[in-house]
Amino acid sequence: MQVKKVKPITSAMFFAYNTKLGPPYHILVDTNFINLSLKNKLDVHKGSMDCLFAKCTCYITDCVLAELEKLGPRYKMGLKAARDPRFQRLPCVHKGTYADDCIIERVNQHKCYIVASCDKGVRNRVRKIPGVPIMYISNKRYTIERMPDAFGAPKV
Repeated sequence: MQVKKVKPITSAMFFAYNTKLGPPYHILVDTNFINLSLKNKLDVHKGSMDCLFAKCTCYITDCVLAELEKLGPRYKMGLKAARDPRFQRLPCVHKGTYADDCIIERVNQHKCYIVASCDKGVRNRVRKIPGVPIMYISNKRYTIERMPDAFGAPKV
């Protein structure tokens, strides 16, 4: 028989619900989410409020901004949208500018965020973290996954 070590789950998890989630929602935005929102002509703030039926605060890390700057002039509109004063900036203290690891690390530390990403790799990594919802774009609108109905997730 093999012994398997399991990480302890925070006390904020009560059965299947994360009690730290609640209005106003804190949304951690990824690089490709911003770019695909612009491509689909969606406003990040208005679309997230329409999806969750509540007030939302969008957060963007320094790594995401650095990644947008690295993409060059082709993604100039994405960088301009990310510098919008409605986005709250989260400073990063780690080395490197890889945004995916930064987002996963921050969500592991604080389970109060909803991760907004269209990247399949990031979404698969977030699915392994219990109690963290994922927001993505589907059919030219925002969709949320793994959000309890008690907290206002739209029924599709």
